Amino acid sequence: MEPVIDPKSDSNDVRRKTKAEQDKANSKLAIKMIWVAAGSLLFAFALVPLYDVLCSITGLNGKTDNNAATLNKAKVDESRSVTVQFTAAVMPGLGWNFYPKQTSITLHPGQIETVLFEAKNITSQIVTGQAIPSVTPGVASVYLKKIECFCFVNQSLKPGETKIMPLRFFIDPAIPKDVSEMTLSYSFFEAAKK
Repeated sequence: MEPVIDPKSDSNDVRRKTKAEQDKANSKLAIKMIWVAAGSLLFAFALVPLYDVLCSITGLNGKTDNNAATLNKAKVDESRSVTVQFTAAVMPGLGWNFYPKQTSITLHPGQIETVLFEAKNITSQIVTGQAIPSVTPGVASVYLKKIECFCFVNQSLKPGETKIMPLRFFIDPAIPKDVSEMTLSYSFFEAAKK
């Protein structure tokens, strides 16, 4: 007489092995996913400064040279003019009105000019904003030299407060001859709370 094999006992052993193996595989996968999430977070935080460096080197996305040490040492090129148009925007959630006091200015390369922007806090609380500049066409951004700008530091406004903010700048005379117009845009974002 042959021994009777209980099919349930073998399948239970197989299931136990399979469950143990599955639990181990799940643990490995969970650890890998945690590493991927942590790596993604670190990469995201590193992108902002890397992007700023890339943009300041290449002039990509209209980032300008904000170094006040680049004061105008060149002579004014009176043989040509460049028109600079100004635009302003406030990002949602800031609670400000913000606009340039003049929409454009025509100047000679090398000529130092000052234009004014006005910001008003229309909320009932203190709000701090950060202005981000952008220049188009992108090739012109490296020739726009700011001496003084409200975009260098965060700006805080009390409830209902209005502030006149100056921008003092010049256009480098080395700007390509085919660039006779450019647009300087400022977008105000709510500054990160510390």
